[in-house]
Amino acid sequence: MPMLDVTATDEIAAADRVRTNVVRLAAAQALTGANSAVIFATGAIVGATLAPDMSFATVPISIYVVGLAAGTLPTGAISRRFGRRAAFVIGTGCGTLTGLLGSFAILHASFALFCVATFLGGLYGAVAQSYRFAAADGASAAYRPKAVSWVMAGGVFAGVLGPQLVQWTMDVWSPYLFAFSFLVQAAVALVAMGIVAGVDMPRPAPADLHGGRPLLSIVTQPRFVAAALCGVISYPMMNLVMTSAPLAMKLCGLSLSDSNFGIQWHIVAMYGPSFFTGALIARFGAPRIVAAGLLLEAGAATIGLSGITAMHFWATLIVLGVGWNFSFIGASALVLETHRPQERNKVQAFNDFLVFGMMAIGSFSSGQLLANFGWSAVNMVVFPPVLLGLVVLSLVSWARRRNARLEAAMGEFPDAI
Repeated sequence: MPMLDVTATDEIAAADRVRTNVVRLAAAQALTGANSAVIFATGAIVGATLAPDMSFATVPISIYVVGLAAGTLPTGAISRRFGRRAAFVIGTGCGTLTGLLGSFAILHASFALFCVATFLGGLYGAVAQSYRFAAADGASAAYRPKAVSWVMAGGVFAGVLGPQLVQWTMDVWSPYLFAFSFLVQAAVALVAMGIVAGVDMPRPAPADLHGGRPLLSIVTQPRFVAAALCGVISYPMMNLVMTSAPLAMKLCGLSLSDSNFGIQWHIVAMYGPSFFTGALIARFGAPRIVAAGLLLEAGAATIGLSGITAMHFWATLIVLGVGWNFSFIGASALVLETHRPQERNKVQAFNDFLVFGMMAIGSFSSGQLLANFGWSAVNMVVFPPVLLGLVVLSLVSWARRRNARLEAAMGEFPDAI
């Protein structure tokens, strides 16, 4: 009985620690979201002002995505060697530098320096992407999708804070549009640093540094392939449309306020469903939620093709945000099913590297696509990848169910694919 009491006490303490970490990470997610919101709301407009040619207008946002891709593997390596908390603090430091350097670049009309600032913002974003996986550390299998979902729900606040931060501060240092916005963003990153510094995540045990299966054997599992592919499709397609939307709205004669409003509600739509996405995954399974998300992204592109009024842009961005939420959180939940605890850092970092590496490749084409072919072409590009993702997801899910039925018929317990 004493042993049982000790075990129960340890389990309760571990559960409390997980829940406390989830709260902190959700708050950090909210503040970190202001970083990306400021960059996405202003990057193309500042780029169009500072760049030598209009076709380079979205390059700062593309550089941000390069930073996302470049930061994923180092984030995993730092987390394995020194613990997740060290990676979180370094990330928020990059976020502070993003704001300071971005403001300086606008004040001195330096396009190159502004791109360096957005690259640092990407590094900050790469670290923040690991918040969702960190929330699941030590959690029970049943609680993991909810932990991921609740941390992502912190982005709802970012959807309000980021665009409103831009709206309130964009003209403070007129005629240097958005210069003060980036300075305030640096202050927000410092607050986030204080929050993540209190996350209770011990450094990995020495046995975990080199434990587990080889990475190649993990990432060639059909389940991981489907999860990674859906993440690679859902995030880059969302980014392509979201990146182009503010500049497209400006080219269509709409105001900056219209653009800020659209981005604000897009971000709310991205993270708002997170309050119940975890429960939906638990009820219907991750593959169905991913499929629903991909279909919503295709629906958003369809709305984008139907008109160029403010309402059309807003509806496109809102539906796109909900679709991203379902598909990306669902894909993240699938990734959690493919690895063991000691393998988590390397597998999660590799997954994010694939997602943001593909985003980086696709993001550089967004400015050229919009400038040379227009808003309709941006939306048309969404359909083929979404179809591919749905086909692969369906095939892997069908194969998994078939194998489970065969093994059950043989009187054996089904193994995970």
